[in-house]
Amino acid sequence: AAMWRALAAAAAAPARALLRAPSAPVTRRAASLAVSPAAGPADERVETRVAGLSPGQPVTLRAVAADDRGCLFQSCAHYHANSRGELHLGTDASQGGDYTGVEPMGLFWSLTPAGMEKPYQRLVPRSTGTPMKVEVLVHEGHSPPGAMPGPVVAKAEVQRLFTAPGVRRIRLKEGVVRGSLFLPPGDGPFPGVIDMYGDEGGLIEFRSSLLATRGFAALSLPYFDFEDLPKVMKELKLEYFEEAAKFLQRHPKVKGPGVGVIGTGKGAELALSMITFLPEVVAAVSISGCSSNTVADLHYGEMILPGLRFDMNKVSVSDTGVFDIFEALDDPSKPANSPCVIPIEKAEGHFLLVVGEDDRIWKSSLYAELAIKRLRQHGKENFELLSYPGAGHRIDPPSTPFCQVAMDRVLGVPVLGGGESKAHARAQEHSWGKIQEFLHLHLG
Repeated sequence: AAMWRALAAAAAAPARALLRAPSAPVTRRAASLAVSPAAGPADERVETRVAGLSPGQPVTLRAVAADDRGCLFQSCAHYHANSRGELHLGTDASQGGDYTGVEPMGLFWSLTPAGMEKPYQRLVPRSTGTPMKVEVLVHEGHSPPGAMPGPVVAKAEVQRLFTAPGVRRIRLKEGVVRGSLFLPPGDGPFPGVIDMYGDEGGLIEFRSSLLATRGFAALSLPYFDFEDLPKVMKELKLEYFEEAAKFLQRHPKVKGPGVGVIGTGKGAELALSMITFLPEVVAAVSISGCSSNTVADLHYGEMILPGLRFDMNKVSVSDTGVFDIFEALDDPSKPANSPCVIPIEKAEGHFLLVVGEDDRIWKSSLYAELAIKRLRQHGKENFELLSYPGAGHRIDPPSTPFCQVAMDRVLGVPVLGGGESKAHARAQEHSWGKIQEFLHLHLG
């Protein structure tokens, strides 16, 4: 209690009171927390330092954030101050909490729904125009995750920006194509990239806005459950994606001659079909994709690629009600399923295949092997593979909070995505740089 009175007195006193001569009575200086930059791109690291603690003092660092709907997310980690009463998350190890070891961004990628919130929710920004605000707090002592933390000794707010100053967002209604085009500041021209997510549907913009922040003209492309697009993914027409590619290719701010495409899950599989059949697409990034067309038949003129089906009898449910759909997709290597295979050997462009080896949505490591085998059988080496041990299904830009189990929008149940938080966070950070390198190499 005496310590807290001293802290309160120190905080309220004028600055000169903190600069007393050595003969004055000793009072502990107030702890301070510095997170820099206080506002910066969401895909960049921050530096977190604490000063003014006692040597060896145990503290819990917490991060708290809210999503667009007000759902609260939090994380915590246990540290001890060094001999100078300081902490630096870039060099000092967490001894417990939501992660251990030296993890400069651990407080960010380990954010999960707070105890009073519904579990299995993702912290993904729905509006890229407003920064995500994260409050970082330093608490007395070590308090386990979910427990009431000790008194706050220092705090700071960080703003994570998904759109750099000067990036323009243009809502798109171009023929049948819908979505958002993000353009970097300046005259350009810029390399053009189409960005797609999976079977959750709707418009997901945060990766596109970060790509624009990094110098790409990025088109966030929904393909169902958005505005006047079909509500459900029954069948897909490649002409829709062709129109999007032609729009981007012709845009005065886009470099050309070709454009790239990046997709996750079903979006990755569509990226493979686009580079295979559309000459406008010259580079494809497939994140956790399948080498065959799945679920919805894909039409292009007279051609039909049937969709591999899910067998719901092969879904297992844990005691906690979490669905494991890993075995449910039909085996694409079976001869009977050969009509579903995307003939990627026809592509003139280049592939970057990104997989998490602990993906539990489906066997993306196997599907990448099948894709590579097919390309090599046709004498092609136009691919790179990034395969990450311990990473799960949805490999997003760096520091996106890891979500091992997420509520499935279609099934309405929690589905296991796989992965381990630390390995998954590493995969996100490493792959993001490699994806940009790949796109720059093949798009200029």
